[in-house]
Amino acid sequence: MEELILYIVKRLVNNPDAVKVEKGDMREDAVIYNLTVADEDKGFIIGKQGRVAKAIRQVVKAAAAKTGEKINIDIL
Repeated sequence: MEELILYIVKRLVNNPDAVKVEKGDMREDAVIYNLTVADEDKGFIIGKQGRVAKAIRQVVKAAAAKTGEKINIDIL
């Protein structure tokens, strides 16, 4: 899943070298992935009213559902 998150996010930001994804702890039976981007790119990832972040989460959750995983993404 880390590769999928990186693939999506790196194409949305101006500074793709600053994008990092780390697998975190479990929370409510879901694996948490911590997404870190440059400060100037956070607006691109979150989007207006969180629409881009929600869309990224939906795509990744759908891909994880095929393998039976439950995941969530925290944007730091």
